Amino acid sequence: MAPPPPSLQLHWSSRSPFVRKVMVCAHERGLADRIERIPTVVALTRTERSLLPRNPLGRIPTLVLPDGGVLFDSIVICEYLDGLGDAPPLFPAPGPKRIDAMQRHALGTGFMEMLLLWRGEVLREQPSAVVIENFEIKRAAVIPALEALVPQLDATPYDIGHVAIGCSLSYLDFRWPEYDWRGGHPRLAAWHAAFSARPAVQATAHIDA
Repeated sequence: MAPPPPSLQLHWSSRSPFVRKVMVCAHERGLADRIERIPTVVALTRTERSLLPRNPLGRIPTLVLPDGGVLFDSIVICEYLDGLGDAPPLFPAPGPKRIDAMQRHALGTGFMEMLLLWRGEVLREQPSAVVIENFEIKRAAVIPALEALVPQLDATPYDIGHVAIGCSLSYLDFRWPEYDWRGGHPRLAAWHAAFSARPAVQATAHIDA
């Protein structure tokens, strides 16, 4: 029997860490085959006008539901997907465990946002040395904080916080391959290696195309 046609449409780019976070969740939930990916390029210097009727912020990921409804941003889409399928949930039930997971998610997602802004600054015709220096200071603070968090990650069932942190480090590798964040952070390096080996992560690798 042929698989059912996709029932969800995702405005998507393989370059986006936020899109990757959504697609990792979709694969973990066994839903990737239900999602039609619509290539959509957005940037600070480029507005995809065809996206604006669906998402007035002009951002990706944007998910179009079977009934025509629209969801954004990435955390909303991930939680929606977490309510579908039969796989173990990525969002804990309300309570302390959920707060911890969402705090880890905030750290990972905040790191993604910082890296995207940093890249945007680097690509400017006249990037600000002061702005870049401050991004470097923040990056230097985030990596040790994540290293210290590894025991908690190892002791906690895989959840949305793990996804966000793993995707943020993968995006750092994608855009700054020359940066040796693993040196001096062996626990984080080992944790990310295990994260990267998950089928859902391997199926969603960044492609600069």
